[in-house]
Amino acid sequence: MKLKLLEKIRQIQMHSFLKNNVFSISFGTSLSKLAGCIRQIFIAAAFGVGITYDAFNYAYIIPGFLLIIIGGINGPLHNAVVAVLTPLNKKHGGIVLTQVSIKLSILLFGLAILIFFNSSLLIELLAPNLSYEAKSIATYQLKILIPCIPLSGFIGLSFGALNSQRKFFLSSISPAITSLTTIFFILFNWIVNLENTSSNFLTYTGLLAYATLTGTLIQFVVQTWEINKIGLLRLESNFQLFNNEEKRIFKLIFPASISSGLSQINVFIDMFFASSFQGAASGLAYGNFLIQAPLGILSNSLILPLLPKFSEFRSEQDNSGLQKQLMSGIEYCFLTTIFLTGFFITFNNQIVELVFQRGSFDDLAALKVKNILIAYAVGIPFYLYRDLLVRTYYSIEKTNFPFKSSFAGIILNIFFDWFLIGAPINNFGNLSPYNFGVIGIILSSVIVNFIVCILLSINLKNEKIHLPNFYLLRKIILMSLAAFIDSTLCFTILKTTNNLNSNLGEFLLLIFGSLTFFVIYFLLTKCFKVNRFKVNKKNI
Repeated sequence: MKLKLLEKIRQIQMHSFLKNNVFSISFGTSLSKLAGCIRQIFIAAAFGVGITYDAFNYAYIIPGFLLIIIGGINGPLHNAVVAVLTPLNKKHGGIVLTQVSIKLSILLFGLAILIFFNSSLLIELLAPNLSYEAKSIATYQLKILIPCIPLSGFIGLSFGALNSQRKFFLSSISPAITSLTTIFFILFNWIVNLENTSSNFLTYTGLLAYATLTGTLIQFVVQTWEINKIGLLRLESNFQLFNNEEKRIFKLIFPASISSGLSQINVFIDMFFASSFQGAASGLAYGNFLIQAPLGILSNSLILPLLPKFSEFRSEQDNSGLQKQLMSGIEYCFLTTIFLTGFFITFNNQIVELVFQRGSFDDLAALKVKNILIAYAVGIPFYLYRDLLVRTYYSIEKTNFPFKSSFAGIILNIFFDWFLIGAPINNFGNLSPYNFGVIGIILSSVIVNFIVCILLSINLKNEKIHLPNFYLLRKIILMSLAAFIDSTLCFTILKTTNNLNSNLGEFLLLIFGSLTFFVIYFLLTKCFKVNRFKVNKKNI
């Protein structure tokens, strides 16, 4: 009786925790993604799929990797800090945070110096088939972005520190700072060029790099101020080289950086092969952004609130509670991502035209991004599911297997990238008759994420977490069937209204189509009994 009462109390606490925090996380992330969307609209209008934006995407690979993996919300540094700092009081947590910040900043500062003096070589290694002009621009931009590298460490640490104190809104909206800064730089450049066509203010080749650096600096200042405000910025020292909490954080960071950064590490590989195709880097950036915008919201809303609870369940050795929460998270993960897959495949034409097609973004660029968007959409469920599983592993401080599986995934991605673009060999041509071009590079990532998801799911039983895999597979198949039927019906409706040429007409069609798609999917998943979502009238 006592155990049942404790379980009931825990469920009530979990419900209250999610109810109080999911909204703030979703709202903050949505605002951040909206700012990012507007930023991409401005970039598309200003640069299209031209050489400057292509070069920037190569220049941003290394700083972006560190900003996203080390300095990103839901990254390994963030999750390691959440896992370690959550049980500590503010004084002790502040000392640990400050000492880890100092050590990590010194490490990243040394890395930044090394990259600065070898920037040309790194661009050559990352993009061997780029034109000489594009390589020169990319090298110039990379040197501008170098200060982002040491800043990424404290940004990631502060994300974790804020979330360990349940300060979810600021960490969710903080990435919008860089987006807003980029928008301001582009607008200012346009205004200056309109007034004085001979102006050389932040010439287009360096504009995006300067904007990104400025936004990162502002984000660093804002988060430092907030950390200090809540009492976690402390310069005290216990005169230990590494205390136990620091050792735990660093022990989690390095293997988790590879595990959680599978997709980002594979960006290196994908961009290497993409350098053979003109405009591929820009097209991949635009298509990936459209996918990452809703995925970021889902990841932060579904996964972020669960991580502290997973850590608590494991510390209490409550595998049953952890398993139940993970099962619920997996079901909602696939329910939402399969919906997104069907939605993007069905409405890819309207989405790309409304979001990007203006200014320098012409019909040829639009066609390229539409095909890329469809390929990315196929992999959405595997991307988020892998994300959930990896974060589950290191929230319970089990990083060994994710490390191994992610490393295997990187090797597989090299092979599939090479094979799906024709298996080219210098001086011998293509070994394979199947060359899918840029689409093959995307499909390679889809295949790898699928394989890694299977490996991570099966291995959970070794951590005493037993998932009903066949039960989940049945649900996923029925969700996919619902999305397929939904997509077929909506696509048929779209074919009868393809004479709308105005932006307003396309916008209204997308709004109406989205609502129709959602309603049909909701009803079908309810009919198939794979949708447990309920609208609580008391909360309306």
